[in-house]
Amino acid sequence: MASSSLLLACVVVTAMVSAVSCGPPKVPPGPNITTSYGDKWLEAKATWYGAPKGAGPKDNGGACGYKDVDKAPFLGMNSCGNDPIFKDGKGCGSCFEIKCSKPEACSDKPALIHVTDMNDEPIAAYHFDLSGLAFGAMAKDGKDEELRKAGIIDTQFRRVKCKYPADTKITFHIEKASNPNYLALLVKYVAGDGDVVEVEIKEKGSEEWKALKESWAPSPF
Repeated sequence: MASSSLLLACVVVTAMVSAVSCGPPKVPPGPNITTSYGDKWLEAKATWYGAPKGAGPKDNGGACGYKDVDKAPFLGMNSCGNDPIFKDGKGCGSCFEIKCSKPEACSDKPALIHVTDMNDEPIAAYHFDLSGLAFGAMAKDGKDEELRKAGIIDTQFRRVKCKYPADTKITFHIEKASNPNYLALLVKYVAGDGDVVEVEIKEKGSEEWKALKESWAPSPF
């Protein structure tokens, strides 16, 4: 009886260990996406979050610190990016074309999206968690709801230059954490590459420009 009990205990422990190790394997992130543009399409997984035809986050913001991403110039065409897309905030504001050919509801025509948020789900080397509106934009006419029901889908993407309407101006937003001893700026609506490489400021009446230190989204400098 003692031997049988010991055997049963071993079987239970083995089952518990197996249960812990099951589930989809974690996929290492791909190389960081840079501003090297080209015609090459890369493979990615895509999901969606928020309201079915919404801009993503409930507060119309996201990890990049942008607000009103449901309004111009983003117009709800937004996405979270995993590590090589979000890049600790360096990818905020970058623009991509994304498309899908399967399932049948896919149009295989690219939709233009903006990175405004982050995700850390290790389901693919590249993973876009799109707003409901952006996810549906990859569908054939009238098939957006059907596509959203597909869940995780395979897509192709490439980085492209951001092209905002002519009346869109680059914006420097002073963050709430700023005080007389600390200044935090959020830079928004950078056309072209969409990347901010360096920011310098000088006090009024001074001739000296000082480089700001990069921090992290939503206060990159």
